[in-house]
Amino acid sequence: VDMVKVRIQIGGAEGGSTSPVEVTKKLLREEGITGMYKGLSAGLTRQVFYTGARLGLYDMFTEAAQVPGEKMPFWKTTACALTAGGIAAVIGNPADLSLIRMQADSMLPEAERRNYRGVGHAFSSIIKADGVGGLFKGAVPTATRAMALNFGMLGFNSLAKDQLQAAGVTGAAQTFGASSIAGFFASFFSLPFDYVKTQVQKAKPDPVTGQMPFKGPIDCAMQQVKIGGITRLWTGFPTYYVRIAPHAMITLMAQDQVKKMWTSMGI
Repeated sequence: VDMVKVRIQIGGAEGGSTSPVEVTKKLLREEGITGMYKGLSAGLTRQVFYTGARLGLYDMFTEAAQVPGEKMPFWKTTACALTAGGIAAVIGNPADLSLIRMQADSMLPEAERRNYRGVGHAFSSIIKADGVGGLFKGAVPTATRAMALNFGMLGFNSLAKDQLQAAGVTGAAQTFGASSIAGFFASFFSLPFDYVKTQVQKAKPDPVTGQMPFKGPIDCAMQQVKIGGITRLWTGFPTYYVRIAPHAMITLMAQDQVKKMWTSMGI
């Protein structure tokens, strides 16, 4: 699903199809089933560093901000979610950059392809070409996207839990309901930033002029809006929702069960 999402964002920016069905059919026809799993090593590396950091940091920040005996206000929850998301995104940016490039590689002309063999080869190739700093290309839109995602996912999960509890909904129904609401808001708030991040990270200099297609993430966003209106930033929302919402729901429900297990063990 993530592979299809990236292809839709890139294809849409270049005037191609944004239909998930058409993109999937084309991908399978040209690259086979293995084409769906390009960048898997980078994707797994990203999940370990990025997801682990944003969830762990969020718990640390909320625990530090909690005033004993008081319910944490939404603005504090939001601040913790935004900060945790931004820091985690910078930590995971090298793997995220590698993932986008590996997923988009076959869309480039053969002479311009990077042909990364795996996440380790991607890291070494990027450092060789651009230095260590090259691993953090697109870190600003990546961090902004992560902040928006964490705000929607963790901030609204906490808010929804409180609202459902006030309505008398508890237990598994409360956990599932809150995570469902959080999944939607995580998708809605983060997609525009994810779209811009994808365009910036897969960009290559013009072979003739040597200039990049965008001066930065803001310029990229403005160019996209100028071409297709503000809704262009939400290109591929159904596919993105299918990618983000279930992941957010499973993560939040699993996290809730792990916390209960730790509490029962006295940890």
